[in-house]
Amino acid sequence: MSKVILVEDDERLASLTAQFLQGNGFEVDVVHDGAHAAETIIESQPDIVILDIMLPNQDGFSICRAIRNEYFGPVLFLSAKDSDFDQVKGLEIGADDYVIKPVEPFVLLARLNALLRRCTTEKKELDTLVLGKLQIDKADRRVYLEGEEVELTSYEFDLLWTLASNAGETQSREYIYKHVVGREYDGLDRSVDVRISRLRKKLGDNLEQPFRLITVWGKGYLCSKSAWQ
Repeated sequence: MSKVILVEDDERLASLTAQFLQGNGFEVDVVHDGAHAAETIIESQPDIVILDIMLPNQDGFSICRAIRNEYFGPVLFLSAKDSDFDQVKGLEIGADDYVIKPVEPFVLLARLNALLRRCTTEKKELDTLVLGKLQIDKADRRVYLEGEEVELTSYEFDLLWTLASNAGETQSREYIYKHVVGREYDGLDRSVDVRISRLRKKLGDNLEQPFRLITVWGKGYLCSKSAWQ
């Protein structure tokens, strides 16, 4: 049974959401106040976090930032804030998905299950990928560059693994969305672009002229084979 921490100050909505998820096989803990949410998440280490943005005492963006060095499971923002700015901001600070309220319960369930599948797929395989000074341990879901561990979110790890395991080959947006995000590319979603940008920063790529994770205009992204020496 997967454990969820739901951070939501609307008690009625939180209760309905928790009941629905519990009826679909989840263990759910609810937090109504932002003040102690980060501490609760870090201590509990749930399988997934559902996080509202507009919370009393501490907003969801701040909570997401606060947990990202100590919690590496998936985070899904569930918020009424529907602007492009808020969605991009949520993804840039480490969330794995952003769902706008109101949302049909079964749509939320599908998004949660897609995130959990990304985290657990082939976890038992003892695969290690080495590209020069870049080492990716798929079993432990850890990444090392020049011997130093690079902390990635679950989404970032899956994206890097997809590109690095096909180094030298361009991966189309359609392929990445289907195999990493878990849904078809609609032509508008920019979440993969945000994650690529974050990966470049964490992996010491040149943000102006990337040479490790390369944009192939009109086609997709390519992980260089030789840029990790």
